[in-house]
Amino acid sequence: MTLAAENTRPVAAASSGVSDEPSPEAPVRLSHVVLVYEGGVRALDDVSLSVARGERLCVLGANGSGKSTLASVICGLLAPDEGSVELVGERVCVSGTPDLEAYRRARRRLGLVFQNPDDQIVTSVVEDDVAFGPENLGLPRQEIAARVARELHRVALDDYVHADPTRLSGGQKQRVAIAGALALEPAVLVLDEPGSLLDVRGRSAILRVMGRLAKAGTTLVHVTHFMDEALEADRVIVMDHGRVALEGTPEEVFSHKDAIRDLGLEVPFALRLSERLGLRPTCSEDDVVRQLCATQSTSSRTSRPAMQAPGATREPGSRQGASAEAPVVSVEHVSFSYGPRTRALNDVSLALEPGTSTAVIGQTGSGKSTLLRLLCTLEAPDEGRVLLTGRDVSTRAGRRAARAEVGYVMQHPERQLFAETVEKDVGFGPHNLRLPADEVSRRVTEALELVGLAEKRDASPFKLSGGQRRLCALAGVLAMKPHVLVLDEPTAGLDPRGRAMLRRVLSRLREQGITLVQVTHSMEDAARADRVVVLNKSRVVAEGTPREVFSRGSEGRLASAGLGVPRSLRVARTLEDRGFAPLGEPVTTDELVAAIEAHSAKAGLGRDESARSNRHEGT
Repeated sequence: MTLAAENTRPVAAASSGVSDEPSPEAPVRLSHVVLVYEGGVRALDDVSLSVARGERLCVLGANGSGKSTLASVICGLLAPDEGSVELVGERVCVSGTPDLEAYRRARRRLGLVFQNPDDQIVTSVVEDDVAFGPENLGLPRQEIAARVARELHRVALDDYVHADPTRLSGGQKQRVAIAGALALEPAVLVLDEPGSLLDVRGRSAILRVMGRLAKAGTTLVHVTHFMDEALEADRVIVMDHGRVALEGTPEEVFSHKDAIRDLGLEVPFALRLSERLGLRPTCSEDDVVRQLCATQSTSSRTSRPAMQAPGATREPGSRQGASAEAPVVSVEHVSFSYGPRTRALNDVSLALEPGTSTAVIGQTGSGKSTLLRLLCTLEAPDEGRVLLTGRDVSTRAGRRAARAEVGYVMQHPERQLFAETVEKDVGFGPHNLRLPADEVSRRVTEALELVGLAEKRDASPFKLSGGQRRLCALAGVLAMKPHVLVLDEPTAGLDPRGRAMLRRVLSRLREQGITLVQVTHSMEDAARADRVVVLNKSRVVAEGTPREVFSRGSEGRLASAGLGVPRSLRVARTLEDRGFAPLGEPVTTDELVAAIEAHSAKAGLGRDESARSNRHEGT
């Protein structure tokens, strides 16, 4: 493990330079690479790196740290301005001078999965898109067909062979892109946030595929914002302002908790939990469970009444003493299809109460994004109706009211940005409403202060970080003063700091009485909502408070829908299954920590004694 002193030198620079002879054991080698974007932004700054054959390298870093640029250099899409690059035995760039013929040869053995699948899909039929790469390699038709069938099965898209990929959900598009990359059978596969739009099952499947590929000798470079995914890697590097700031095994890198947080990241869930509970630091959930069970074994094993997490008797986010209100949005027996074969929603009904937050979860292709588009009147139902404060939005008056009262934040809201300054971008909507100039200015100021971008008012939105661009686009929607805010995967692609910032903003909006609806693949985000709606195969299969939806009795239904439970609840149930005292149903980390601490206090085992026990156990 090496920590770059003040981030002034890349960790691997001393030992990872490109020699005169190609190395078959290191298909990726970068030496003192510098890449400068227009405007003088040094996206990569003196980076040296060597990746061995069959190695799984995970690249972490905050938005704007240089991760995606590094991925593009490794897969041969970008050539550096300075330094040397060797890819799959080809010296493609020497001292900043690219060899275009060498790049052409190398790219035949390189694969890339982009962060946004829309940037990678090139045809109007799924099987044709997956076949595109092998066809360009000139492979025999039978071999191409075999590869296409194999990879579509591997990503669970057998039923979508003839579908139009542009009409698929974001997660399904991502799986098409992954299948296309795997069909090339690359020696080096670069994956830039491959799981950002995937559900729990999809991310797990991709990690399993990556493990099998690495064992077969494929070199993997995995860019991710999911810290727990980094635990699967052989080696982790952390980027900061274009440089390698940290490097080592996952355990070594995450042992530098303060440095990780200073870089805008977070440590894995198990390490955060062990730290809060005063246990021996560990990145393994199983080790956390083992330590806690050992702690209990040092105390009395007399029978104890089943405990419930503090606050569990009241629904999360519920307002005590609040009376029932008429729904602000009602969906009544709605069905919708994309063409004759693709049924996106089937007899869906739900109601959104004013000032509440609702999380819509489900595996990719379950109909989540379609539901949001119907709520925003971007689509009209084939059957049933959508009501806004009792008005049918299929009427002209209803649509006009909906567009004035419902704000929609798309899956990639930063693509909405277009103006010269943040102020002009955020003020575009209010200006089009022909509001007075002072009212437009007031709305812009309020929205920017709410999302924490007041100091960026005169900046170009395109010079902001990824997380700031997301918040800028959100501010543009908020400036329209919506009563209902609909968000499609708002945290996808954001680093931990950006996710935390967005969650704080949404919490403030909720406190102001705005009704929130968000599609999410994060069970932790769903656990923070007042209500959770579960979609599976175009139908609502569960609905209720987080504690109701994630209850023991619902585990089978969630599993069949490709979903899991929040990590805190998973740990609590594992503890209970291994003989630990019942902890209730803690759906958040705070509830889990409080329940465990309450149990320890009741058992007469304080934190200091617990820590001493675990220190002794670890010696």
